Amino acid sequence: MSIFPLYIYFIFISFVASCLVYFRREPAPVYLKAFPLYLLATLIAESIGSYWSSIQKNNVALYNFFTVFEFCFYLWVISQIIYSRVAKRVISLVMVLYSIGAVVNIIFIQKMQAFHTFTYAIGCLLIVAACVYYFFELFRLPKAVKLVNTPAFWICSGLLFFYCCGFPLYGFTNFLIGISTLIITNFMAIITILNIFLYSIFTIAFLCRLKTRKYTSSSS
Repeated sequence: MSIFPLYIYFIFISFVASCLVYFRREPAPVYLKAFPLYLLATLIAESIGSYWSSIQKNNVALYNFFTVFEFCFYLWVISQIIYSRVAKRVISLVMVLYSIGAVVNIIFIQKMQAFHTFTYAIGCLLIVAACVYYFFELFRLPKAVKLVNTPAFWICSGLLFFYCCGFPLYGFTNFLIGISTLIITNFMAIITILNIFLYSIFTIAFLCRLKTRKYTSSSS
């Protein structure tokens, strides 16, 4: 049995797809160019975390700090996507305040041995709020946008769904100790499905701008 959960392979696929932004003639937005580095870091962190779990080594501290980085990265991505300068500044300020508050919570309040459910829940709400604002701007655009070929649409859709569902789930992480194995198994299955969905949506976001050439046969 593999020590790695199924969704790690979807992270790898998404990472490979994200690297295509460096091989396109058209210039890609900065946030798309940053995604390969982020996904590589995610792949490494998840692999280490899964390995530590397989050898009964505590990986909570790893996930505590990495999820803080994760929230800050996604907030930065959304700040690059939206148009309002005021909203961009607000998100930048929120990123700084959130990262400070999360680190304080991890070290001094909930401590390193427990998952930072308080600040994780806040991070989920921040991502959801930022994504909702993106869609608010999207619907107010004067011109119609072909959403199927818009990476930002796919990214925000995936984040909105993932964190809306993940908010109540991860909030109960610290209460899993002592709960029946069946409940834990079902919990992990749901988390796996959510991650597979998220990284599949990311993969679509990286591939949606690819143009396919249509060939027609001519008869003489």
